[in-house]
Amino acid sequence: MQTKAFSPDLESLYHNYHGWLQGWLRRRLGDSSDAADLAHDIFLRLLHKPRHFGSEPEARVYLRTMANGMCVDLWRRRQIEQAWLEELAARPEALAPSAEHQAIVLEALHEIDGMIRSLPVKAGNAFIMAMAYEMTDREVAEALGVSARMVRRYVTHAMLCCLQLEARRVAGESPLSMPLSGAALSDSA
Repeated sequence: MQTKAFSPDLESLYHNYHGWLQGWLRRRLGDSSDAADLAHDIFLRLLHKPRHFGSEPEARVYLRTMANGMCVDLWRRRQIEQAWLEELAARPEALAPSAEHQAIVLEALHEIDGMIRSLPVKAGNAFIMAMAYEMTDREVAEALGVSARMVRRYVTHAMLCCLQLEARRVAGESPLSMPLSGAALSDSA
C-alpha cells in the first residue's frame, strides 16, 4: 500500500486498487479471465456512477463488497446457464432450438431471475411454487405460512412484474434500467 495522501478520483482508485481487486477476484473465482472481466466491470460502473470515498479503507471495503456481489451474480448466471444447457441436452437433437433462440431464452431466464430476486422472498417463492411446481394457492399458503389470499396477491404481483419485463423487451428498453414495482408487497404480510 502506498503512503501518499488518499486521492478519491477514479484514476487514483484504478491505479491503487485494480491489481489488488483483480487478485482478490482471481482467488475468489479461481479464474484469471473472469477476475479481469469483473474488475474491469467494477471500474466501469464507478465511471458511469461516480462515488467519492473519504478514506482508503472505505474505498477498499466498497470495492470488495461490489466485487463480492458481482461474484454472486456471476455464479447465479452460470447456474441458470448450466440448467438451460442440461435442459437442451435432455432434448432430442432434432428439437434443439437455433443458437439465436437459445440466446433469447437464456436472456429471458436471466431477466426473470432478476425479477424474482427483486421480489420479497415469500412472493418469489409463491410465484415459483405456483408456476413451476403447479401447486395450488392453498398448498403454497400452507408451505409459506400465509393465507391463500396472500398467495394470490404474491403471484398476481409477480405476474405483473413479468408483464412489465415483456413490455420493456417489446419497447426495446433494458430491463435493468427501470425498477420493478416490488415495494407494494412485504414478507411480513
